[in-house]
Amino acid sequence: MVLHHCVKQKDDVFVLSKGHAAGALYVTLWSLGVLTEDDLLQFHGERTRMSAHPAPGWIEEIPFATGSLGHGLPLAVGIALGKLLRNQPGRVFCLLSDGELQEGSTWESLIFIKQRQLAPLTIVIDVNGLQGFGSTKEVSGLELTVSKFREFGLAAREIDGHDLDTILDAIGTPSPSPQIILAHTRKGHGISFMQNRMEWHYLPLNEELYRRALQDLESLQVLDANKSLVNKTEHP
Repeated sequence: MVLHHCVKQKDDVFVLSKGHAAGALYVTLWSLGVLTEDDLLQFHGERTRMSAHPAPGWIEEIPFATGSLGHGLPLAVGIALGKLLRNQPGRVFCLLSDGELQEGSTWESLIFIKQRQLAPLTIVIDVNGLQGFGSTKEVSGLELTVSKFREFGLAAREIDGHDLDTILDAIGTPSPSPQIILAHTRKGHGISFMQNRMEWHYLPLNEELYRRALQDLESLQVLDANKSLVNKTEHP
């Protein structure tokens, strides 16, 4: 939402490498008026364009089929290189999952990014510590720290992935060099029975749980509004 509403310009390109988050992309495009309510109602249905992973070829905002992890960053790198070689305007943004950092193609891309200094490229990694079959620590033991990326000679920083102002600050201004942002998040943030629970990578909602989720989200919005008010009072 922050990227598409506050940052992304006409010549910019966004690649959702973690294609299993397609639902969030569809809702964002709906909020922009690109998709309709009826489109959203087709999500995950038969013969739908609203598939569980983004399907390309029918909308400009979805340039590639993604979700086969480790492919999205190489595609974004290709777009950034093309812009550089053709002297074309626009930035390239790529959103990865932390589990994707277990794919060799991701690290090969980082080597190439450093070697070519693909300055239009901003990489955001959703660091929630969970993947399809457990925690990232249990599956690979790989710790994602800014030092790992700085050892590649790449600019990197950590942010709170739930703080909208912090996200805007991190991605809002073009960088003279490629940049990597580690956005620390919690899976199911704000929903009591989902938060930090790996199984909600898969599970469906029934009517009762759906209502509980809405109540939790409404409470979270009230808390965030109060927090914002307090911060403005303390730091005018």
